[in-house]
This record gives sequence, structure tokens and C-alpha cells, in this order.
Amino acid sequence: MTPLRQRMLDEMTLRGFSPKTQLAYIAAVKGLADHYGCSPDQFRIEQLQAYLLHCLRVRQLSHSSCLQILHGLRFFYLKTLRWTSADLDLPRPKQAQVLPEILNRTELEQLFGAVDNLKHKTVLKTTYAAGLRVSEVVRLRIRDLDSERMTLRIEQAKGAKDRYTLLTATLLGALREYYQIYRPAVWLFPTSQDPRQPLSIRSVQKVYARAKRQAGITKQGGIHALRHAFATHQLEAGMPMHHLQRVMGHHAIRSTLRYIHLVEQPSYLIEGATDLLAPRRQGGGERQA
Repeated sequence: MTPLRQRMLDEMTLRGFSPKTQLAYIAAVKGLADHYGCSPDQFRIEQLQAYLLHCLRVRQLSHSSCLQILHGLRFFYLKTLRWTSADLDLPRPKQAQVLPEILNRTELEQLFGAVDNLKHKTVLKTTYAAGLRVSEVVRLRIRDLDSERMTLRIEQAKGAKDRYTLLTATLLGALREYYQIYRPAVWLFPTSQDPRQPLSIRSVQKVYARAKRQAGITKQGGIHALRHAFATHQLEAGMPMHHLQRVMGHHAIRSTLRYIHLVEQPSYLIEGATDLLAPRRQGGGERQA
């Protein structure tokens, strides 16, 4: 390992960056060095700007990938090499504002109904009912469920922060049914091959894609659509914005506010509004999501 890379790793470790972030930032600087074929401490600002343009125009990387590269380069030059902000004029790539397509209650019922495997069905229900990222649902442990306080503890989520989210009565019932059959010991959703290991992110993504295909759902988006649906449906049911921010684990309120644009019919507060897996009430009081 070069002294320069070690310095960068030390700086990130001191700031408590997650291993995943450290790998991404190191990869960003390595990509720059490989592109020009020399040490990254030898470049001028014009070369950094040209490299970002290359990522956008030639490699046609996604906005999120380019943004991650930008963050990695900014950290390296500002924190490791101690450049000043005035020396590092790297504009943030602007992202086109594309609103996700939100699954409605009928589509969610069709999605869950298309899954025969109880473990897979429960994984999808948990992802939706608790508003989780896929990386969070696969890391749930038995000890994270608190049926007395009706909460799910999310340990070291994005931003290296713990938080609590909702454990509704309907989800608790589904989890108990699942537990009676599978009896997981540590991880809530372990692999069949090795109970000591949790399901992989990729395997759960495949479960969602297969269920969506079998349910005949054509709306765009991967399993993160369940988290989008959770947030939108909670707002429509009347959950206060600051409460939703805490449940979703958003650092900035602006991340939560974007769901305002997805709400079709803001609703009044109704009894059990947070239990979105519960059967819909019949008659005139039924809420359509």
C-alpha cells in the first residue's frame, strides 16, 4: 500500500467512514490515477475536471456514480492533500428530476401474492412495512425486534447511524408466522445454505424482480420502490413530516420533503394509519393509496 493511500485511509478512519464508503472513495482516486497513468498528487484542477467530463460523456456513468467519484476526489484533495476549497473547483453534476413510479395498495397485494416462498414473502413485506433499504432488511437480527415497544432497531444504517422504525401489528403477525416455520437463531433472514450468514442484497433484489414480473407489474424501479411506496403512503395517511424523517433515517429534511411531490391525495389521520399491511377497511371509509 502506498503512503498516499494509507494517509487517505487514516483520514477516513478518523472520521468514522464506513468500510463501504472507504472502498468507494479509494476506487474513485484509483480510477483517476489509472486514467492518467500517474500518481494523483501530480494533477492540476483542469485534469480533474476533464476526468469528470470523461466519466459523464464517454463512460456514461449514472448520476449517482459520478457523484460518488466527485465526493471521493473532493475528500482526497481537501482532506488528504490539504488543498483549499478555492483550489478545487469541481461542480456537482446536476441530476435530472425524475419522480419514481409509486406502487399502489392493489399492486402491493399482487406483488406479495405472487411469492410462494414464505421467507421471501416476509422479506418483501418487512422491507415495505418498515420502510427499509435492502441493505438494512438483510442485516436485521432477531434481537432487533421489540414487540413490547413495537419497534424495529436498524443498526448502523446509512451514515453509520442507528435508528428505530415501525413494527406494526400486521407485520409482527407475519414475522411470527415466519418464525414458527424457519426458527432463525441470529439473523432474521439467514441463507438456507448457512444459517450463520444473512441473505445477500443481490438475492433479495432478485426475489423482488421475480415477484414483480410474476405479478405483472410494469412500473419502473427495483426493490427500493418499496421504500418509496412506504414513505408516500405514510404521508397520504397523515404521518407528520418530521416523524417520517426519523423513521426513514434521513439526515436532512429535504430528503423527506421530496415525497410531497409523490402524494396524490393527502389524507386525514385515520386509526392505524401506519399499519399499511393491514387489510383495507370496507365501505365509504376505505382509504385508497
